[in-house]
Formats: sequence, C-alpha cells, structure tokens
Amino acid sequence: MTEESKPSGPDLTKGVSLTEFKDGKLLGHVGAEDVLLVQAGSEIFAIEPACSHYHGPLAEGLVVDDTIRCPWHHACFSLRTGEPTRPPALNALAVWEVMRDRDRILVQRKREMPAPPAPHRAAPMPEKFVIVGGGAAGFAAAEMLRREGFAGAITMLSDDGAMPVDRPNLSKDYLAGNAPEDWLPLRGEDYFRDAGIDLRLNTNVSAIDPKAGRVMLGNGDRLPFDRLLLATGAEPVKLQSPGADQPHVHTLRSVADSRAIIKAAGGARRALVIGASFIGLEVAASLRARKVEVHVVAPEERPMQRVLGPEMGDFVRALHEENGVNFHLEDTVEKIDGTRATLKSGAVIEADLVVVGIGVKPRLALAEQAGLAIDRGVSVSEYLETSVSGIFAAGDIARWPDPHSKRNIRVEHWVVAERQGQTAARNMLGRRQRFDAVPFFWSQHYDVPINYVGHAESFDDIAIDGSIAGKDCLLKYRKGGRVLAVASIYRDLDNLKAELAMERSRA
Repeated sequence: MTEESKPSGPDLTKGVSLTEFKDGKLLGHVGAEDVLLVQAGSEIFAIEPACSHYHGPLAEGLVVDDTIRCPWHHACFSLRTGEPTRPPALNALAVWEVMRDRDRILVQRKREMPAPPAPHRAAPMPEKFVIVGGGAAGFAAAEMLRREGFAGAITMLSDDGAMPVDRPNLSKDYLAGNAPEDWLPLRGEDYFRDAGIDLRLNTNVSAIDPKAGRVMLGNGDRLPFDRLLLATGAEPVKLQSPGADQPHVHTLRSVADSRAIIKAAGGARRALVIGASFIGLEVAASLRARKVEVHVVAPEERPMQRVLGPEMGDFVRALHEENGVNFHLEDTVEKIDGTRATLKSGAVIEADLVVVGIGVKPRLALAEQAGLAIDRGVSVSEYLETSVSGIFAAGDIARWPDPHSKRNIRVEHWVVAERQGQTAARNMLGRRQRFDAVPFFWSQHYDVPINYVGHAESFDDIAIDGSIAGKDCLLKYRKGGRVLAVASIYRDLDNLKAELAMERSRA
C-alpha cells in the first residue's frame, strides 16, 4: 500500500476511546476504508467520511441531531442510514455498525446498503405524473418520487438533448478542463430504465390543458396527467447589440453550450466575456485556466456588488486581475462587427470568442398559456402548488413565500431547485410539506470558493468578520437589524451554523 492510499487515523476494529474524539468526531479506518465516527448526543455513529457530491470532508461538517452536513455545499446525510436528506448530494453513504466494549468503541462490520425499491413494477392501476423540465428540479422530483415509493408512471419531458446533468460544473471545473465527461450526468441511462422513469429528450411541450389534465407535445401527441410539475427553468438573456447573432458569440446554459465554448477556446487567442455576474466570472476563470486572454465588459462599478457588496466586489475584481483578467467596467458592448467589439466608451476589443453572461429569465410561456398565476415567476404556495390544484412548480420559475425574509422570492440557485424538486415530489404525493429551506449557493473563482446562505435583495449594512483580502471572512447582510444573508470565504463551518440559525429563527 502506497503512502497516498494509506487509510486515515486509528484502526477502528481495535477500538478507540471517546477521549480521542475532537469536536465530537474521529477519523479512522476499517481495513483499507476510511470511516468517520460521529458523536450525536449519547449515540456514536460510523459513516463514510466524504460527501457523495464533490467529496467534501464531513469531518469538518456540522452535526445537527442525527444528521451531518457537508461544509462545502451543504448536503446533508442521515447518520443512521447514510441516506442523503438534502441536495446537492443524491447518493447515499456507507454506514458501519458501532459496538461498545466498556469504554472502547469498535467498528468492524459495514451495513448492507438497502436495495432500491422498485414499486413501479407492481403497480396495477398506476397514476400518471408528468414533469416538464430535465434540470435540477425536474430530476430531483423524479428521483424523490421513486424514493418515496410512488408506484405510478413518471414521464420527464426535456427539450434538451442531454440527460440531466450537474449544471454548476458547466461553468466551473468542466469548462476549465478539470472535470471529465463522466462527472456531468446526475445519473446514467440505466438508472432511468431501472427506476421506470420515462425520460424523453429533445421533446417540446407546446401547451398544457389543466381542465382536461393533459400536456400537448410539439409533435401533436397528448399526454394525460394526474399531477404535473412545471420545472422549465430559465434561459439566458440574449444580447441585443448588432452582431450578437454571429457564430463565435455564445451563451452558457446547456452541455452543448459548454462544449461549444470549449471547442472555440481551443483555437481562441482572446475572449470577451460580457457581464460580470457569477456565471460570467466563472467563465472568465475557466478560460484563464485554458490560457486564453480574457476581457470582461460590464456596466457595474464593481463585479457582483449588488449581491455581495462593494468590499467583496473589489476583492473579486482584484482576484481575477491577479489571474490575468482585464476589466472594462461601467461600459457596455454597442456592436460586434466580426471579431471587433466596439464599446460605448469608444474602446475596441478584438476577440475571436465572445461569451454573453448578462443574466437569465424564467421560462414562463407554458405557465402563462395554462392560466397559472404569475408574479415575475410562477406564484406557488408554501407547498409549491400553483394556483391550479394538482399542478406544482419548482426551480428557477417558482416564486414562493420565504419564511425567513418574510417575502415572496424567486431565486436561480441549483441547490434550491433540487430541494424544491424534492419537496414538490412529496407534495404531489399528498404529504403537505412546507418548503422552508434557506437558499444556498456557491461560486468558485480559481482557488477561492464563496458560499452564500439566505436571500437579501437589498441590505442596509454589511458586518464583516475576518479579512476579505486574507480569504478568511464571514459577511452578514442586514436590513432593519435582521441578518438576511451570510457570505463566507473559507469559513465553511460558520456558514453552516448561519444556515442553521436562519432555519431555527423562522419558527
């Protein structure tokens, strides 16, 4: 066994003492496998130590009752069963049996992972559930329906040509060349077959008839439903400047978009990124990883200032400039003539690759056609049900009553979409579960991750603990004395604690 593959910590088959635990946790091994011991109240649990999402170290996570939360992207697992109880993790973790011999704690045997149920194969009179959308919310809903034991028919209709994928990767590691193709699919084709989920790709939905309970497809087919989930997501806002329709001008939303940018970057000398949003700057960082010269044009005074504030905006700009990105702020692109982009200031940038990241807009046409209540998104109740009984909405299109901010909000976060998909699935089954998760997202810029919990559309002041420049900070965004959101850099445990505090404050 090489030094790199040597298991961690003490041999748990020989036993350890509680005095060896640090902050209620101890990392050891059983044979060649690493195992994390976790003390929760009077109980000791043994679980796989790496999150099944991006392998975040659970030893640095937060224990809440009989669950553990990942410090990186806030996935949550049951310590008893290993089941993922919150996205973004969708795969269960292995758990081991714990024995006590006086004051010694021993771990020797791994529990059998339960075989996934297949109730759909024995359904005599199946109900028909239809999901419109093949993104985060749609997939999470389909997966949760089967996990909850739903035996009826599930049909997923996606106008994309790719199976449901890990979309955050498209602007981060995959675009930068650090993630292989097989990291992208959320599940392989065999999963959909084995789970009895009828996934139809490249399928356009032309209309919804709520009274008749059916969906009309672009090819003229009609599909009946007993419950419907709208998870149509969002689409990139298109640049309206002359020349924006040229083949070297790209937006980024799908796998095909990401692949097209990667292909173009292979022969590009200079790239122009229009927009200093999270997506725009993640694209800038990924293109710099591919050694492409990058120029960013945006109308704001500072990148991300509206969401993160001026101090963090200055830090993000400086970080990108240290990595070779050139900024043209308080400016816009007036026209693109071939590879020549002319700015409002009169400056000219020659670029053989252009990526537009000026925001997205919710895809509401189907909801509007179906007569659902609309308020800058699809209006839903705390159960994610629309104004029409039996039709639910989740993800980027849904505007829901948020118990923490006390406002109806709509957010475009991957983790929120997954969590809403799961809650919507339970409510399609009649569970009546309120959606009250605190919004969370993360953004990656070179070696710097920014984690953000809560939702602050505006704020009065920002309390900064630590050093932003030193990449060790926690920022609290307050309005009327209340903390509405928290952002952090390398304060992962504090960020998890802030999320928990917001959850508990809504009671």
